[in-house]
Amino acid sequence: MNSPEDSAGQIRVLLVDDEVLMRAGLRLILDGAENITVVGEAGNGHEALQQVQALQPDVVLMDIRMPGADGIEGCRGVRALEQPPQVLMLTAFDTDAFILDALESGAVGFLLKDTPPRQLVQAVQDAAAGTSSVSPSVLSRLIAVATAHGRRPGVEAPGAGEPGSAAAPSALAALATPESTTTNAPAGPNPLDVLSDREREIADAVARGLTNTEIAEEMFLSITTVKTHVARIFTKLDVTNRVQVAIIVLEHGSR
Repeated sequence: MNSPEDSAGQIRVLLVDDEVLMRAGLRLILDGAENITVVGEAGNGHEALQQVQALQPDVVLMDIRMPGADGIEGCRGVRALEQPPQVLMLTAFDTDAFILDALESGAVGFLLKDTPPRQLVQAVQDAAAGTSSVSPSVLSRLIAVATAHGRRPGVEAPGAGEPGSAAAPSALAALATPESTTTNAPAGPNPLDVLSDREREIADAVARGLTNTEIAEEMFLSITTVKTHVARIFTKLDVTNRVQVAIIVLEHGSR
């Protein structure tokens, strides 16, 4: 798959939505970004798979509810390819089932259709770099689902994933951690103690659902600096995404 550095630094994006007007609006927003180029469009999951194989995009921005093959099926097909692009789900529906199914299918992030243009552009850029992006309201719900089951994302509960297991924690396997514990703060050292003061502040902001851009504005930092701190937080806490950071902060307390 093409890297963001290829094609003069352009991130190649495929838009997948059954609504022509929605695709047109997304194209207008993304083509207006300096380092993003929309290379194609598709109207359902089957078309998305065909277009990915033909166009080799870096990021697929995919709606969930579409006729024929929906976004969940499309995402699974795309992510099963030998060199798959990153998939960002974009939808107006933020029910637990949609969120969990989208992340379990291999999506790197889940955005609502009311996401501001600047955040959409940032999410595409983050996805191209392999970084997860989740709308703040969606992040809150993921945390709620995880804590309601008494576990961090990625931990199988008995019966998880079986038919009829509503909001099964197995659907959070897409956010799996190398090691997981229950949401009750364990005895012993606080894992947040490995973070610097600035990293603790940023981890707290992540737990509040703030994007990198919002953190940069709130703390008067550059986005590059925030990204660097977030990457260090991931490494120090041994996690791979913002949901896991938020869970740890909630378990062990923010400042």
